[in-house]
Amino acid sequence: MSSIRPVKRLVKAKPTLEGAGVHLRRAFGFGNTSDFDPFLLLDDFRNDRPEDYLAGFPWHPHRGIETITYVLAGDVEHGDSLGNSGKIAAGDVQWMTAGSGIIHQEMPKGDRDGRMHGFQLWANLPASLKMTRPRYQDVKAADIPVVTDDDGTRVRVVCGKLWGTTGPVDEVAIDPTYLDVTVPPVKTKTLPVETTRNAFAYVFEGSGTFCNASGPLAVPTEPAGWADSKPPAHADNRSLVLFDRGDEVTVRAGDEGIRFLLISGKPLAEPVAWYGPIVMNTQEQLQRAFQELQQGTFLKR
Repeated sequence: MSSIRPVKRLVKAKPTLEGAGVHLRRAFGFGNTSDFDPFLLLDDFRNDRPEDYLAGFPWHPHRGIETITYVLAGDVEHGDSLGNSGKIAAGDVQWMTAGSGIIHQEMPKGDRDGRMHGFQLWANLPASLKMTRPRYQDVKAADIPVVTDDDGTRVRVVCGKLWGTTGPVDEVAIDPTYLDVTVPPVKTKTLPVETTRNAFAYVFEGSGTFCNASGPLAVPTEPAGWADSKPPAHADNRSLVLFDRGDEVTVRAGDEGIRFLLISGKPLAEPVAWYGPIVMNTQEQLQRAFQELQQGTFLKR
């Protein structure tokens, strides 16, 4: 018998400054992230003001994690210490495995209307792969399959499987599922999520009600500029919904429909030693990484 995942927590993404002064919203990260294990951070960098994002994310290191960048509008130009350079365009995904260490930069460029919309997710690497060789999986929008159900629900399958369709990102240690889900107005949709995984949804268009073992929980949309002091159950479209255990998620779309990321992964249940862009398992490993940065021995490949 199937069981609906109850909503464990609902929070609103908080305004944050990152990089050289990029204004974004942080859904979670830089705290106790055990409920999201194996994920560490989710940033929503949707912005319509070029002065709030053009300074970008100049050269900085990463070790021990994977960064997943999903662009909805505009472009992100990137370059790294391996000599790679390129552009992540609207609809594209870049899955970067930092592994043993990489130094890179990410510079957002808006579209012709000045919009720069996208998300960055950080995923932890297991201890056995912290020092693996860095690599990229760059996926173009046209290569991400879209599955459409009979009721009009559309899902872009970036990673993992849904309804017999497999996403193009593969060989990821935490075996994640990364879906971009659109449910039409007033439709109810149930999506499978393996029981052993931690899972969350991040609403970024429209509104809906995530069904709950103890009753429905509303996630209404309100205009941007909504006051942070309002109760979290009445959040705008930057709402993070953390689910408890179960094997499916059920959502009822509001009058304008709903669009959200649905992300899940197998928890690593390992110690986390984290400072800035480097995530290891022990404080000793973390200190060594920063010593190597100072000494010029950080890059292994």
